[in-house]
Amino acid sequence: MPPSQSKGPEQTAAQQVDSAGDSSSRTSKNDWLNLAINTLIDDGIDEVKIQVMAKKLDVSRSSFYWFFKSLQDLHDQLLQNWLQNNTTPIIEHAMRPAPTINRAILNVFECWVDERLFDPKLDIAVRLWARREPAVRTVVHEADRRRVDAIKAMYLRYGYDDENAFIRARVLYYMQIGHFTLDLGETLDARVSHVPAYLLAFSGQEPEPEDVRLFDAFAARFAVSDPSAEVP
Repeated sequence: MPPSQSKGPEQTAAQQVDSAGDSSSRTSKNDWLNLAINTLIDDGIDEVKIQVMAKKLDVSRSSFYWFFKSLQDLHDQLLQNWLQNNTTPIIEHAMRPAPTINRAILNVFECWVDERLFDPKLDIAVRLWARREPAVRTVVHEADRRRVDAIKAMYLRYGYDDENAFIRARVLYYMQIGHFTLDLGETLDARVSHVPAYLLAFSGQEPEPEDVRLFDAFAARFAVSDPSAEVP
């Protein structure tokens, strides 16, 4: 993570907070963090500004310092939130026990369907941020490496050799990240209809119909609330 950097004027502002009259009691740290995430997604990192967010939350600027040391501290926590919410689930799902490689791949596919496990809009926003800031780019590259390594390890558990596992992991992962980035707009039903072919391409093995049926049932839970949700 990029180290926090203290900023003189902001620390001075924090020292001026009067707990008796401040409006921070009307907000929580999560209020600030969630607004920062939504702003990053909708408008980019340049619009993640203390004064702008304070106005949206209808609180004083100084209340920000009840929860964060500086704007850099907020940036650091935004990245930590992204890592926790968008990287940890992929690794955990790739590590899940499964009787076959196709079932293991379907475990990872769950992350592409359930935005509680992987938020594609947040991922794209962080990558756009990374193009402008080398420290953020370093964090993103490390997250990509960890994700691919976890998927590679998944393939290795099912007997694929090292090079084969590495390339298959990259194809599976980078294809999905690219699909989200291109924003093709395919419906969930359209994407799910291709799952058997994707499994064959990613594993080299024909999937069992029951495995596909179970995944179809899982994906259907998200079609009602988000008909355009994507799967690999």
